[in-house]
Amino acid sequence: MNTPLILIAEDDANLRRGLIDLLEAENYRVCAAADGRQALELYHQEKPDLLLLDVMMPEMSGYDLCREVRRNDQETLIVMLTAKGEEIDKVVGLELGADDYVTKPFGLHELRARIAAVLRRRVPNRAQADKGLAQKFSFGHAMVDPKAFTIELDGACHKLSARELKLLECFVASKGEVLSRNDLLNAAWGVDYFGTTRTLDQHIVQLRKKIERDPTHPKTIETVHGIGYRYKG
Repeated sequence: MNTPLILIAEDDANLRRGLIDLLEAENYRVCAAADGRQALELYHQEKPDLLLLDVMMPEMSGYDLCREVRRNDQETLIVMLTAKGEEIDKVVGLELGADDYVTKPFGLHELRARIAAVLRRRVPNRAQADKGLAQKFSFGHAMVDPKAFTIELDGACHKLSARELKLLECFVASKGEVLSRNDLLNAAWGVDYFGTTRTLDQHIVQLRKKIERDPTHPKTIETVHGIGYRYKG
């Protein structure tokens, strides 16, 4: 397997240099950008395996860069760096398709562990995905196309992140069963996930906007309080 290439997008020169040194010491290949626009150009040129994006950058924010990448690419891993630590920042990043987030100030051990965990739980590429649910399948009233990473409900088509697709596949495989939050995290994020169940809850909120006719009163994915979720079909 090729050594993963990580693209760092961080406008603080000292922090950017520190991140480069940290990741190179871990034997990753690294490229770096000082603003979002430069990072987008490097993304197209270098085709990195993972993007490490600061949220607040000149020219193009980390959010805008994440949104632009996710227009046609659901496979490249994205980890957001946010200084605020507020819940809304994390929700926005996950809604745009980020795989994980790290709140500043962060410890080097935490960042190292999160990046390693994200890379280990990498979602299979589309060629590998063909071995799984390659055909379109229904999910409640919606229709999912795994190859296109899309879901269609009542004529409206939405993009799916790789993580959202994995969650839908987990629900389909266990229709009618109550799945704990840890079960879903292990299945979609991997047993070494370095985070909390709140990340899962936020992904479910975003999924409901795409699969429920009334997301405020969900009927397809039911919350089982104190345990997790159940796909009712």
